[in-house]
Amino acid sequence: MPPRPPVHRYHLDHPELDPLVDELVAKAQAAFGPIDGADFVREIVLSAIRLVRDKTPRGDLKLINSAIKELRHAFHVFAPFEQVRKVAVFGSARTPPEHPAWKQAHEFAERITRAGWMVITGGGDGIMGAAQGGAGREKSFGVNIRLPFEQLANRVIAGDRKLINFRYFFTRKLMFIRQSHAVALFPGGFGTHDEGFEALTLIQTGKSELLPVVFVDEPGGSYWRDWNAYIETHLRDRGLVGPDDTRLYRIADDAEAAVREILRFYANYHSSRYVGDLLVVRLRLAPTPAQLDAINRDFADLVAGGAIEATGALEEEGDAFPSLPRLKLRFNRRDTARLRALIDRLNGFVPEGSTPADDASSHEVIPAP
Repeated sequence: MPPRPPVHRYHLDHPELDPLVDELVAKAQAAFGPIDGADFVREIVLSAIRLVRDKTPRGDLKLINSAIKELRHAFHVFAPFEQVRKVAVFGSARTPPEHPAWKQAHEFAERITRAGWMVITGGGDGIMGAAQGGAGREKSFGVNIRLPFEQLANRVIAGDRKLINFRYFFTRKLMFIRQSHAVALFPGGFGTHDEGFEALTLIQTGKSELLPVVFVDEPGGSYWRDWNAYIETHLRDRGLVGPDDTRLYRIADDAEAAVREILRFYANYHSSRYVGDLLVVRLRLAPTPAQLDAINRDFADLVAGGAIEATGALEEEGDAFPSLPRLKLRFNRRDTARLRALIDRLNGFVPEGSTPADDASSHEVIPAP
């Protein structure tokens, strides 16, 4: 008997169209080569057809179409550089080159790219142009937004294949966070604060992998310290955020210190993902038995059941970074700031000044189910 076709939970329940979609996806893989995740391609096609069934209005179809095309193109542009860590740099488009914050952004980008990183900015002028200039064209991306009054791409990234123009803020924000391994914010306006709070919200709620977030001021400046005083007084002290949530970010007024904070975050910590209900934390250096005992004693509040255990690569992770040691735990998925404290402790096991190895440095972000 011929094998039965696979049974999919997500379908149109239409006797003619469902087999045609399966056939189309199979033919696409035959033409372009198989991919891991063809089941998701199938569901995307099915969702598109459901829009017809739902009689979706033209305006909504236009939004969905543009968003999917923007995301596909952006993923394609970033794909060749997936093994390189990247920092998203935010700040005002209106900051002139003579301003100390502009010079800080330029120096920051110079220093972080010398450490092997790349820079992602909004592609405009001001702080973005400063970071783009410090990084150089070859080591930077421009993630631009089309606005009626701003902003043309800065001269460093204009015309480069790594410049992506977005119609929608939400697709642009997604790419910033999805592709970044760190976030650096310089003084800016509504957009800068929006991007900073977006990053912190995603990290706090576990919708993004933990990243180092650094607010960088001009030397001796008070812009971010005043902002932090507001956060502590009106958010933390009123119980509107957790008592430890201010640990999710750092404030610096020195470009070298900001770079050091980002690099230190990855001194031992490599990446993390969920396998079922287990959080798997990949490391460069496994803790000793004594260090593991101390971790279990000091971070017992993070664990929803069982203990924090040392392990090798789990079968469910596939072939992702098989040589790296791991810790696994049933994280309570609530105390993200405490999880950041655990990562800081793990990084403390590596001597200060050590440089992370260059092996497969991309982080594989697989959201919690």
